[in-house]
Amino acid sequence: MKQLLIYCRPGFEKEAAAEIQDKASQMGCPGFARAKDDSGYVIYECFGEDDADLIARKLLFRELIFARQMLVVHAQVQDLPLDDRIAPLLEAAAGMELCGDIRVETPDTNDGKELSRFCRKFTVPMRQALRAKGLLTRQEMNNRPVLHLFFLANNHALLGYSYSFNNSPFHMGIPRLRFASDSPSRSSLKLEEAFHVFIPRHEWELRLTSGMRAVDLCAAPGGWTHQLVSRDMMVTAVDHNAMDAKLMDTGQVKHYKDDAFSWRPARQNTYWLVSDMVEKPARVVSIMAAWLVEENCQEAIFNLKLPMKKRYAEALHNLEQLKTKLAVLGGFHIQAKQLYHDREEITVHVYRPFKVAKLIPKD
Repeated sequence: MKQLLIYCRPGFEKEAAAEIQDKASQMGCPGFARAKDDSGYVIYECFGEDDADLIARKLLFRELIFARQMLVVHAQVQDLPLDDRIAPLLEAAAGMELCGDIRVETPDTNDGKELSRFCRKFTVPMRQALRAKGLLTRQEMNNRPVLHLFFLANNHALLGYSYSFNNSPFHMGIPRLRFASDSPSRSSLKLEEAFHVFIPRHEWELRLTSGMRAVDLCAAPGGWTHQLVSRDMMVTAVDHNAMDAKLMDTGQVKHYKDDAFSWRPARQNTYWLVSDMVEKPARVVSIMAAWLVEENCQEAIFNLKLPMKKRYAEALHNLEQLKTKLAVLGGFHIQAKQLYHDREEITVHVYRPFKVAKLIPKD
């Protein structure tokens, strides 16, 4: 297989293309990326015959910043007859490895949204046809590859597969979240999505549990604080501006009208540090690194606002600076992702695995 398909946020095709070309080249899988502005996807053309499959298996999806999904293109099918799309798609799927699930998807664009209703209706008959042909397991199996149908138009689709151990578990790479009506800001969804993406669900009861202490820097009006409060955490909010009155009424929030860059807790009993501050990335990296190195928190999630140009290079530069600053203490794991609810920014998660391990009870 020579083609790799990457889903991304529309408008960030160049960043996704630069990233996959960079990572693939480092793996010894040279090629070139084809990207169209605002299309919501990138195709990486490998020079090696089986390199796309190798990348899909070996390049850690979680380490890609701008990719929402990564899959191998098995076939491209155009001019599908509108009265029978299934037959030519089954023919194109011949020779594929047995898959354990199917996702019928579109780019995250306006044109793609118009196809979404069709995709939902098409999924059931396509699933049944694939099972009848022995191309899909009778029951969903999460230890088998995932079959993807990526519709660019109602008569044009890319057929491919991703590996369940190295992909996004979400349809179109997007967690489906519901905005809480009592949240003071939609930014709350950024932090909730970050929890879904960065924290394994089976560890939520250990790492996102009630009674934990958290600090939210530049918290007002309280979108991220709301997310922590909803998980029954005790939150210290630091911001010169006013916090949402309903949040303050919970009794779980202590508000300091102070400078987020100089404020520090009196005790080292904070587990989570979060921040969605609008600042230059270099300043945010400095303050977050300081908190982590000083051991004023155990895990941190924060956003880095990106410039209009050279966004991939800027993201790499700031993540490298963060890595350098944290090397003083060592043992940190850094992940970064442009989430669905992000805009001109990426979300960064930092923690020390051995600290997390201490939370897990021994048998």
